[in-house]
Amino acid sequence: MVSPDTSDRPLIDRGLTAEQVRLSRHRYGSNSLTPPQRKPWWHLYLEKFADPVIRILMIAAIIALGIGIFQNEYAEALGILMAIFLSTTLAFFNEYKANQAFELLNHVYDQTPIKVIRDGKFAQIPRQDLVVGDIVFAEQGDEVPADGELLEAVALLVDQSKITGESNPIKKLAKTSGNFDLSHNGTYPPFYVHRSTIVAQGHGVFQVTAVGDRSEIGQLAQAVISIEDGQLTPLNLQLEKLSQLIGIVGLLIASLTFFSLLLRGFWTQEINLISSQVYLLFLLIFSAIMALIPVWLPILEDGVNALNISLNFSRFLPNNSLIQWLISLGLGSLLLMGGIAVSYLGEWNIPLGTVWLPKEVGISLLNYFMVAVTIIVVAVPEGLAMSVTLSLAYSMKKMAATNNLVRRMHACETIGAATVICSDKTGTLTQNKMQVESVNFPCLNYYDIEEKKVYQNLIFESICANSTVDLERKADHIVNPIGNVTEGALLLWLEDQDIDYLTYRQNFKLQSRIPFLAENKYMATAGKSAIIDKNIIYVKGAPEIILSRCSHQLTEEGIRKLDCINSCLETIHEYQKRGMRVLGFAYHSLETEPTEEIINNLDHDLTWLGFVAITDPLRLDVKAAIQRCLSSGIEIKIVTGDSQKTAEEIARQINLYSFEEKENNPQLHLTGYEFNQLNDQEAKEVIKTLKVLSRATPLDKLRLVKLLQENGEVVAVTGDGTNDAAALKQAQVGLSMGSGTAIAKEASDMILLDDSFSSIVTAVMWGRSLYENIQRFLVFQLTINIVALGIAFLGPFIGINLPLTVTQMLWINLIMDTFAALALATEPPHQSVMNKPPRHPQDFIISSRMFKIIVGTGLIFLLFLMGFLAYLQGDGMVNAYELSVFFAVFVFLQLWNLFNTRCFGLKQWFGSGIGKNKAFLGIVAVIFLGQIAIIQWGGKVFRTVPLSLQDWLWVIMGTSVVLWIGELWRFQLRMKDLIDDETLKG
Repeated sequence: MVSPDTSDRPLIDRGLTAEQVRLSRHRYGSNSLTPPQRKPWWHLYLEKFADPVIRILMIAAIIALGIGIFQNEYAEALGILMAIFLSTTLAFFNEYKANQAFELLNHVYDQTPIKVIRDGKFAQIPRQDLVVGDIVFAEQGDEVPADGELLEAVALLVDQSKITGESNPIKKLAKTSGNFDLSHNGTYPPFYVHRSTIVAQGHGVFQVTAVGDRSEIGQLAQAVISIEDGQLTPLNLQLEKLSQLIGIVGLLIASLTFFSLLLRGFWTQEINLISSQVYLLFLLIFSAIMALIPVWLPILEDGVNALNISLNFSRFLPNNSLIQWLISLGLGSLLLMGGIAVSYLGEWNIPLGTVWLPKEVGISLLNYFMVAVTIIVVAVPEGLAMSVTLSLAYSMKKMAATNNLVRRMHACETIGAATVICSDKTGTLTQNKMQVESVNFPCLNYYDIEEKKVYQNLIFESICANSTVDLERKADHIVNPIGNVTEGALLLWLEDQDIDYLTYRQNFKLQSRIPFLAENKYMATAGKSAIIDKNIIYVKGAPEIILSRCSHQLTEEGIRKLDCINSCLETIHEYQKRGMRVLGFAYHSLETEPTEEIINNLDHDLTWLGFVAITDPLRLDVKAAIQRCLSSGIEIKIVTGDSQKTAEEIARQINLYSFEEKENNPQLHLTGYEFNQLNDQEAKEVIKTLKVLSRATPLDKLRLVKLLQENGEVVAVTGDGTNDAAALKQAQVGLSMGSGTAIAKEASDMILLDDSFSSIVTAVMWGRSLYENIQRFLVFQLTINIVALGIAFLGPFIGINLPLTVTQMLWINLIMDTFAALALATEPPHQSVMNKPPRHPQDFIISSRMFKIIVGTGLIFLLFLMGFLAYLQGDGMVNAYELSVFFAVFVFLQLWNLFNTRCFGLKQWFGSGIGKNKAFLGIVAVIFLGQIAIIQWGGKVFRTVPLSLQDWLWVIMGTSVVLWIGELWRFQLRMKDLIDDETLKG
């Protein structure tokens, strides 16, 4: 169809030309908000040094450096400093990368399509491409993309709460109407709309007056598209509490170890002091404890608070970290000097010039301190919460690639625990490609004589005028609807008849409109008809409701009494049984100007025009997706505003229930009216088996979600319209459609970019796999914790003060905290997780099975390694070579166990699918080669000496027994499952 020349049309019909767009963008800028200023990278990096563990290491480095000056040996100090640098750098890098995961949201926000007119044609352009002067169309549910002045407003109510705090939507009017009082109409003039406000009702056309940072919200620095702060998820909070408890346990064990070693030193006379020196020794220790308050107090408070015991001594300290240190060092110094002063009043004073503490005692104390530091470094899992963030950020990125855009991070984990999905029908179960299947207008006959044309034109005007949809014409004669797809199907049908909808719409003098509301089930438009030259009200909506308000019908013979209600309803029900959406049309001519009161009180004076049946084919993959959910223990409930017959047909097509099941239990399918007749207690029982809720209002959907949650269900809800927003917000996971309204997206946690139910199944699989990946990481980390803590604690009591040095422990800590988190967080999802029922959301993440594996494996490793140490000490001493072998054995045991941990809960052989996780293979290679490099060339920094090729073969092959034992165990489990399956078949 050739578009007419638009050069002489008014601005509202022409829009800007391409040249005007270019000039406007050059002068006023683009429609993107400058993101909030972030902390500079160096600031983020310095924050890593506030970690209590890093502070302890810095103190250890200073002490090691001081001792090194006297002994001319700096290897230990340099090793600790290098470990601090490596640890802080990796922590900074991981946090920086996790923050970058949210950049995707900004990009998608700026790419949201906006309906405009340019060069006399309707088009959709990305939000960021809007310029000052553009003509923009805003409909119910849309977010206003820029500030503008209204040229046209029809029943327009705008929610301005984001910029004014006003709780109720504000009525908006076109500036040309002049029907307003500027002094009594809200915070802003009624003819202005502002960026980020929401169209609550009606629709309007406005001309952009300000974009980007020049908009009202931009000037107020309200960065609507700012990056979210990565709020702690329920799982994160659970793991943070676990981390705090482990931290205080580590602090207590470290303190106990230090004082135990001190007492042991006195017992074995390794520390041989006179009474005044003993007094001075303990005075130094307690002064150091006082000076180190900023280090141990946060760990103590976090651990105690994790036990729900309130302890907040930090409130007595200033917030500034430097001042905290100055105060603590001052208190420690005062205690030391005061203690020395007091000693001169008693019998413990040491005359000046004598040795206060022997050098050997100082070295022993340093060794004890290093053992305590090693225990704290190993015990405090400072990377635990970070590993969860990494897993969530990685999942967000991968889920976006599978058409699941995560808006709120917690949704990644929560969707995996969903027990019920309340699914919308249109676009989710169906293809959302509406097309007119059948037209039933009694007076419509394309081969009729000329005198009947007025009736046909009345129908065409009804379709065109009572609509807010437009058609976008692209190259190659491609025409796409812009707006509601159901209304778009009507315009496409007219397009097929070579009828220009714009001619009918522009010749109709629009006066008022009632937008479609889920509560009313119809839409009405009032104005002056160019066909009959009278004021008229056109109505379309649910045919049952429209028919109930009709008293006459339009036929080929003209208007006569409506006497075909029953036959019409029978025909309509037949179409609905086939899963089609049916729209009824009616009108009412007026002798007077249409008022809001007349429009809002349409009763029984309408004239029936007829109806159309619109089909929306079922998605090809939806049957399999539904069955996948059902087999994985997730209930599916269809909640739709469509008719009972249509919903029932869709339920039948997707095999949600059979005819026999419906006969035995009529409450499998209820209408909104029937649902409302039940009190809450009755409804709670009914919804346990309910499969379909048809003719549902927004409040019905919200009530259903609330009652399901009261029954203990974890509810996911899909929706695309403004009417779905309340239920989306109420659900644990709200899933809005990519084609949905701004209100629906704002209320949701995830956006299904392809509107497909299969994407929900993928999201559930990712959520469950994510949870299991975090469990695997915990199994790996806590197993090493038990082993490393046991060795550090027991080693000195068998005569080896530091079986593993601080620098060696830091390498091990790096393996279990950062490398393992990356390796296991990037493990792709497994289809097998969909063969299990959903987890209970209140279940502790460490299951009884995990606890047994952690404790059992940890104790076996600990007994073996302590036995190995005792064997190495068989000749009464352990040299650097033997300790290097021990270090290699320890790390390679954990490396092979990483493969076992990857298979936790899967019963698969260790190499299954391993090629799909390049990150895992890369990290294994880094640990493997890194351990060899550290031992071969670590020297005094890591207290290692090179091993021979034969040694390495023995270490690698010997420790690999751990993997083969795990593989034999998994093989036995697979065989058991196979036998069970054969037994069932037999």
